[in-house]
Amino acid sequence: MSELPGSLAAAVAATSVTEWLAVSLALAYLGLAIRLIRWCWLCALLSAGLYAMLMFRAGLYMESALQIFYMALAVYGWRQWQAGARGRSARVVVTWPAALHGPGVILIVLLTLVSGAALSRVGTAAFPFLDSFTTWGAVVATWLTARKVLQSWHYWFVIDSVSIYLYVERELALTAALFIVYLVLIVAGYRTWRGRLPAAPAAL
Repeated sequence: MSELPGSLAAAVAATSVTEWLAVSLALAYLGLAIRLIRWCWLCALLSAGLYAMLMFRAGLYMESALQIFYMALAVYGWRQWQAGARGRSARVVVTWPAALHGPGVILIVLLTLVSGAALSRVGTAAFPFLDSFTTWGAVVATWLTARKVLQSWHYWFVIDSVSIYLYVERELALTAALFIVYLVLIVAGYRTWRGRLPAAPAAL
């Protein structure tokens, strides 16, 4: 146990400039998203581009592909959050009943099983099913975030908890540390968004 701090410090010291930049942009994204500032999506776009390269090098191919989805969803999120775009008002925070989340959860499970089984045949793929779960879960969670659905924070807490294990195992120490911070910020984000719920139910 006494070697753990030294090992962690060494891993952080060996972190590439690319990972440092990706982590910084990811933190900026979450901080701005909590405050409902649409510039968060630009940070997400840049961070995702960097992480696409990092995850591919680490053998987390689904995570790498996820970053491409993130880039597209960042553009979608920017448009959704843009006030007055094409005569529309900016989205407000909404809450969904449990029944509306059922299809999304089922979709995550099915896609995880399919892509996990496919990746299991690739010799260099690391943790194919966990990699698939965090990928598809994040796709759904990002879409919910773009639409300002309060429960998106619940998805992120589960996904990021699993992601910490993946990144530790693939020696992405700084990214694992980032996701530990994420868990704290997710709670803060949920509370902030809950305080932004309109007095009357908003249209979905």
